[in-house]
Amino acid sequence: MKTREHYIQLVAILLIWLFHVSGIIGISVGFKEWFISKTSLNLLCCTLIFFMVFPMDTKKKWGLFGLFFFIGMSVEWLGANYSLLFGSYDYGTNLGWKLDGVPYFIGINWALLTFVSGIIAQKLHHSLFLQAAIGAALMVGLDYFMEQSAPSFDFWSFGEHVPLSNYVTWFVIAYLFQLVFQGLKIKGNLPLSLHLFLAQLVFFAYFTLFPH
Repeated sequence: MKTREHYIQLVAILLIWLFHVSGIIGISVGFKEWFISKTSLNLLCCTLIFFMVFPMDTKKKWGLFGLFFFIGMSVEWLGANYSLLFGSYDYGTNLGWKLDGVPYFIGINWALLTFVSGIIAQKLHHSLFLQAAIGAALMVGLDYFMEQSAPSFDFWSFGEHVPLSNYVTWFVIAYLFQLVFQGLKIKGNLPLSLHLFLAQLVFFAYFTLFPH
């Protein structure tokens, strides 16, 4: 017999795919500006779904999410304002409200991706250090595809090309985050984590292959 949690999870996954597939179709058929301008709304909805279904049901999870958010915002602030760590880049207008030039959703994205990638990595290996490496690789892999469309979508821009230092720094920070995540043995919803990661990957991979 299906439980209430099962149906909530199913609806959550369907909504995540609806948001991302609608974006792909809408942008592809000529409504790019309208859909991209709603990016912050999409991110907000996906974050709320994550909070409800993951679930964020302990103080340890909330504290860790807050820590990753704070560190993510801090390193991005150094990058956006002083060209440290990642290279020289600037944020655009389509990621919502900012704190001294850094969108709040960037900090949320650091935390959220650490959680979902960490849960996926737990299912792929049992070694703490390999789980951390797999989780970090998933995060950097997604970042690679995001970087290809970010300037066109007015998310952020490095200029002519994305420096190697961006990916190296992403991996190092992601690996440290993953070590903490795996070391604290955080548990969560694998289907939600997998679909949230894959929906973003499909969205950005599509526009890497078919730029708009």
